[in-house]
Amino acid sequence: MCKRILSAVFVFSSKILGYLCINKLNNFCMQNKYSLLVVEDEPDLCEILQFNLEKEGYHVEVANSAEEALKKDLSDFHLFLLDIMMGQMNGLKLAQLLKSREDTKHIPVIFLTARGTEQDTLRGFDAGADDYILKPFSVKVVAARIKAVINRSVKISPENVITFETLAIDLTSKKVSINGLEIVLTKTEFELLALFLQNPAKVFSRDVILHEVWADDVFVTDRTVDVHITRLRKKIVPYGKNIVTRSGYGYCFLE
Repeated sequence: MCKRILSAVFVFSSKILGYLCINKLNNFCMQNKYSLLVVEDEPDLCEILQFNLEKEGYHVEVANSAEEALKKDLSDFHLFLLDIMMGQMNGLKLAQLLKSREDTKHIPVIFLTARGTEQDTLRGFDAGADDYILKPFSVKVVAARIKAVINRSVKISPENVITFETLAIDLTSKKVSINGLEIVLTKTEFELLALFLQNPAKVFSRDVILHEVWADDVFVTDRTVDVHITRLRKKIVPYGKNIVTRSGYGYCFLE
């Protein structure tokens, strides 16, 4: 009788221990995943993105409005996927708000939208986007571009500061300032500026810029380079004019 009781206790304890170990392992895995927030007012599309991106190894949460998203602890996420055309607060306003907050301004933003004109794209990058993807889209392409943006966001740079007059770029802390005032740049804009300042007067073709700044597994066009440089010029006034276009060749930074 005692043996049966001891055996039952042992089996029950083993099951409890196994359950606790599995839970601990699952919690550890969740803590080591990149967390994404999808903000999209179409529940079916949210479900598709969540299912497929979780298969890629991400932890994905969804919100069906900007207002719902703002109730979450946004600093816990590594990347935001935002629709533009939503209810009271659209995706552009949400992105601007995220970029104005100290706890979220460093977190990359990708727009997923049906608004595809050149002006729409420029507005998206002006609002702080790191990438701009048009609907309808391939989920595999979305996953590849998420990976590329996250990889750029954790890229390690040399430990030094480059200065030009009152413009300073710290390659360690990833900060840019003019006259001592910090200028908030996206990861792509930072990498572009670093490339130019590290190679003053050197002309870079669009193809070379794409190779140096964007990941090899991401498809982007020459126009993407032009859009990012236009936005960078606006942000680093009065030094935007130093990024010069060499017609037929590319871009360079002239002192």
